[in-house]
Amino acid sequence: MIPVPVIMDVDTGIDDAMSLLFAVRHPGIDLRAVTCVVGNTGVDQVAANTRYVLDAAGAGDIPVARGSARPMLVPPADASHVHGPDGLGGFSRPSDRRMSPFSAVELLRRELMAAVGTGEKITLVPSAPLTNIALLLRTHPEVAAGIERILFMGGSASVGNATAAAEFNVWHDPEAAAVALTAAGELDIPVTMYGLDVFNDVVISRAEAARLRGALDPGAQLAGSLIEFSCNTFGTDEATIGDAGTTCAVVDPDGLTTRRFPVQVELGNGLARGQTLVDRRTWIGDHKADPHQARPTMVDVALGVDARRYADLWLQTIRG
Repeated sequence: MIPVPVIMDVDTGIDDAMSLLFAVRHPGIDLRAVTCVVGNTGVDQVAANTRYVLDAAGAGDIPVARGSARPMLVPPADASHVHGPDGLGGFSRPSDRRMSPFSAVELLRRELMAAVGTGEKITLVPSAPLTNIALLLRTHPEVAAGIERILFMGGSASVGNATAAAEFNVWHDPEAAAVALTAAGELDIPVTMYGLDVFNDVVISRAEAARLRGALDPGAQLAGSLIEFSCNTFGTDEATIGDAGTTCAVVDPDGLTTRRFPVQVELGNGLARGQTLVDRRTWIGDHKADPHQARPTMVDVALGVDARRYADLWLQTIRG
């Protein structure tokens, strides 16, 4: 297997941590860098959590960069009710791992332009609000030549979680999501949306989590603890790996069922703010008669996942 070059953009919370653990340990992923953005918790805590998770995973010298500390237009709103006050279920620990001297956008630019110079392309995997990605694509559109695709966790073709209509990552900074999707469309960057339609399907049981916690390996112990914390939070006997489904999809895309639809983001201030509008209309007459005449970006929207396949893939990778 030839490893896929990947850069992750995270707001490390619990499921970002499970995604990072997988990305470091799976031989099919060559993790080049990790950039941090405000979201589940503040950006400095995100950076601290990210470094600790990389330590637990046994990662090498992977650069970690601090990105945007707030959304483009509105104040940040954390998700401590899901991820705990530290964003990591109380499991965050200090790390001696140094931060990159570059900002997230600059590190992304450097890594992507280096890939252009060698004829490579890198897959961007954002599992956070798209603030860093929007700033990157609008400030440095030349990096598009180094992007294989953007596979992001966010949005929904059905229901929301932050609100009845909107998924958290998009809702947190809908302007950034709109800019990122529009820019990707203009720059011909393929986009896959791993949203709430599949996000909750890939689950790990308490029993499986207990076996991970009983391992001698720090990464497996952390993964098991995070699953157990989520089970306790929601009062269930199983918990989703969430964002980690995106990294599973990098190495096993056949486990994901997608359909290509026009997608845009609702930016109004009403109840639908942050909703990803997935246009499933099939008759061209409806599109031509649409009074908005929008030009949304075409996105491969994940509508189905082989949940047990991804759960087993994640477990096997975390256990090593």
